[in-house]
Amino acid sequence: MYKIAIDAMGGDHAPTSIIEGVNLAIGEYSNIQFLIFGDETKIDKSLVNNTNVTFIHTSEIITSTDEPVRAVRTKKDSSMVQMAQYVKEGKADACISAGNTGALMTTGIFVVGRAKGIDRPALAPLMPTIDGKGFLLLDVGANIDAKVNHLVQYAQMGSIYAEKVLGRINPRVGLVNIGTEEHKGTELYKDTYAALKNTNINFIGNIEARDLLLGEVDVAVTDGFAGNQILKSIEGTADVLFKVMKEEFTKNMISKLGAMILKSNFKSIKKKLDYSEAGGAALFGLNAPVIKAHGSSNSKAIFNAIRQTVNMLENNVIPTIKQKIEESEVIK
Repeated sequence: MYKIAIDAMGGDHAPTSIIEGVNLAIGEYSNIQFLIFGDETKIDKSLVNNTNVTFIHTSEIITSTDEPVRAVRTKKDSSMVQMAQYVKEGKADACISAGNTGALMTTGIFVVGRAKGIDRPALAPLMPTIDGKGFLLLDVGANIDAKVNHLVQYAQMGSIYAEKVLGRINPRVGLVNIGTEEHKGTELYKDTYAALKNTNINFIGNIEARDLLLGEVDVAVTDGFAGNQILKSIEGTADVLFKVMKEEFTKNMISKLGAMILKSNFKSIKKKLDYSEAGGAALFGLNAPVIKAHGSSNSKAIFNAIRQTVNMLENNVIPTIKQKIEESEVIK
């Protein structure tokens, strides 16, 4: 039985949405032991009544406004740090939090620990595509100042995840650049292109950001600065799109009737662009799965983050990444 540690105090709707998400997962996964960390005085335990759930009381909370490194160092009894400590000590197999992203990355690196052979971890969410399958984008902020070997390792880790968890056969890996030609971009991207050509992954070359949502790659590789900009741009565009659609289809009675007729179509579009359908962003390169759920996660998003974590455990993603990195000859 796998044990998954969950930070009940992280996120905009914690702890209620976290507990409700666990409740949804209980019916789906009878082979999972859920370890819920948080302030028991603020958690409604009546929402969950199952022998596969254990509550561990913590007295501190890392908030969204806390400085990450300082918070992890000073708030030792926080729900986030304690759940990671359980993973480090082998009391849990993986952990999930919708809390402070920087603090979770710090906790993951310094508590859970970086895997042998990994130079820099990468934060990787599953982004939407027009065909509904999605693509993995890494890195989106764990490492701003990337080097060639970092980007190559991102490609390797992303390819393994796409194959093992997303079920992609021979995953297509693209390098996000300002043009598709091999000579485009900075020296970092030119050198990375050359290095990726010499790996055994299915590297299809450069891809421009405008083509990412078309589903032309399964894994998109970039440095953390550019990746975070892509992530925020896609999220912002999706939000604006739905706001504009809502305004246009509620202008008058005729537009409202049209909206009623196309209601199922709009639901389908929303599902393709809904972050909660994908789960969370995996922090690759650590000794165990660490999943960052969206800060505004509802119960469905937490459930999908749990589903994502279970898939990683069942498909041995972390051991496979470790093995492949150790076997590869990455440029240093």
